[in-house]
Amino acid sequence: MRQIEIVQAGIESLEMLMEWRMEVLRHVFVLPEDASIEELERANLRYYRQQIPQGGHVACFARVDGETVGCGGVCIYEEMPSPDNPNGRCAYLMNIYCREPYRHQGIGRVIVRWLVGQALDRGIKKIYLETTDSGRSLYKSVGFQEMKDMMHIVY
Repeated sequence: MRQIEIVQAGIESLEMLMEWRMEVLRHVFVLPEDASIEELERANLRYYRQQIPQGGHVACFARVDGETVGCGGVCIYEEMPSPDNPNGRCAYLMNIYCREPYRHQGIGRVIVRWLVGQALDRGIKKIYLETTDSGRSLYKSVGFQEMKDMMHIVY
């Protein structure tokens, strides 16, 4: 079995973070290769430049045999404290992605567990994510549960 290595991506990895983020966006949102996403790219660059140094975002890469094959991130934020979350700290997993030849080999699971560990290390126990149908079984396998009573609005 090949060794899966998780490497935290700091601000020094900004160029690589951006390359992977744009790949994820193109794949997840099924954007054509020639689609103009310059404004979205600038917004993501601003986000990384602000949030990584402040600790509001923790990103990682997954490597197999020295090759980067996947990525993931966790956004850390606060909500009003409540009985189910007394410290108000939350984490939102996102950008979890493996390139096609490396899927279904446990890499995504290692990424998710590493990201959850990052949240837990920061005292965060309320952890969310959104999923596609293809990712649902992975997230369930590491303990995520479907939520009811949630709604959202998109303008």
